[in-house]
Amino acid sequence: MGIIKDIIADYKAIRDQDPAFRGGMLGFLEIIFCYPGFHALLVHKLNHFMYQKLKLRILPRLISLIVRWITGIEIHPGAKIAGGVFIDHGMGIVIGETATVGQGVTIYQGVTLGATGNEKSFQRHPTIGDGTIIGSGARVLGNITVGANSKIGANSVVLKNIPPNSTVVGIPAKIVKINGMKTVSLQEPNQDLLNKINKLQKEIEILKDQLKMIEKTEEIFDGKVVI
Repeated sequence: MGIIKDIIADYKAIRDQDPAFRGGMLGFLEIIFCYPGFHALLVHKLNHFMYQKLKLRILPRLISLIVRWITGIEIHPGAKIAGGVFIDHGMGIVIGETATVGQGVTIYQGVTLGATGNEKSFQRHPTIGDGTIIGSGARVLGNITVGANSKIGANSVVLKNIPPNSTVVGIPAKIVKINGMKTVSLQEPNQDLLNKINKLQKEIEILKDQLKMIEKTEEIFDGKVVI
């Protein structure tokens, strides 16, 4: 997409996804003037152009710093962000230099697309697939890929690649659904597996008792086992 098309797509993303959208001219003006996420993305498109195409460094960083003061949203000028992204509320969001955000992604407040500090290559931030929803307070860290149309639960910490159409939650994040189907959870173990484990534990206890009886018999007969 071109810059203008991206801006239009960002506007439509808010219009279509935000339940608070009023509609009509009032809603249009509210998005243009009152949505910090829209403002941050709008300025980022200019910043990214200057940073990548014009090879400027200080000016885009300075502008991004000013935007952070105003909106509470910090986006490095080097980050690649497609059109149709919806940043809802936005306060406390951080998007790193080598992060890539696909089309139609929704990002809630407090999200970090950052690095772990252990990366050895320049690419140290995540790639977020199209249509992904990232819940408030989530941390997606490192040179990893989150597949398209995934959902990341609030306050989750994602440190590994996530396949498309997945739902992940927890610290560290674990996949609980793929394509709408629940995956096996350690927190909700299969009952058949539990029964097998209990049976094995009982058999182990029986073997221990038998071993004790053999040891006592050896002591009685001075170490000679009578058959």
